[in-house]
Amino acid sequence: MDDESRLNRWDRRTDLPLGIGALVFLGSYAVHVLVPGLPEAAHAFFLSLMYAAWVMFAVDYAVRWRLSGEGPGFVRRHWLDTVVLVLPLLRPVRVVRTYEAMQRRRGEPRLALHARVAAYSALSISLLGFSGALAVYQAERSAPNANIRTFGESLWWTCSTLSTVGYGDYVPVTTVGRFIAAGLMACGLALLGTVTGSFSSWMLQRFSLNEDERRPPEH
Repeated sequence: MDDESRLNRWDRRTDLPLGIGALVFLGSYAVHVLVPGLPEAAHAFFLSLMYAAWVMFAVDYAVRWRLSGEGPGFVRRHWLDTVVLVLPLLRPVRVVRTYEAMQRRRGEPRLALHARVAAYSALSISLLGFSGALAVYQAERSAPNANIRTFGESLWWTCSTLSTVGYGDYVPVTTVGRFIAAGLMACGLALLGTVTGSFSSWMLQRFSLNEDERRPPEH
């Protein structure tokens, strides 16, 4: 069996467990950030779940690197997996890949290409937005001169940042918060461009189809 076949088999077997691991990570992180009054043992438990999820991603990355047979080229070719491994903020996005894999297992996707792009983009934006709001809230809530003091304010700031509107009513003041802001702005621009391009393509197809229907048949 060649390396590509073994890699595909590994991906099929690990898609669902890693998707669940991403959700466990997000849920544990949310509890850790939003419920500071929990007993120390409970916080230790949720931190352990977060670290266990990271270990799952690290093991998956190492195995996929080994099965690919690409050596250092694996990092360049699978750069998104590398970024997800390094940045905890992006791990919940792994759920999108799991959802796509489950759709493929059921046969042909039920949604058209443009609808799938919109659905995946919406899911990615939701996961990124919630994760980003948690991370910024954790970084900013205790910082001197910070104006993002509640999770609601962090959610509002995240929505305006991902949508590239940027009202400026809430601004991160910490280095970590600004780093997260830069990442969210880049992701927002990329996802907005994807949705806009897909919608434009769909509109062009519809207009082309209407023109073909109106055109008289050739004799």
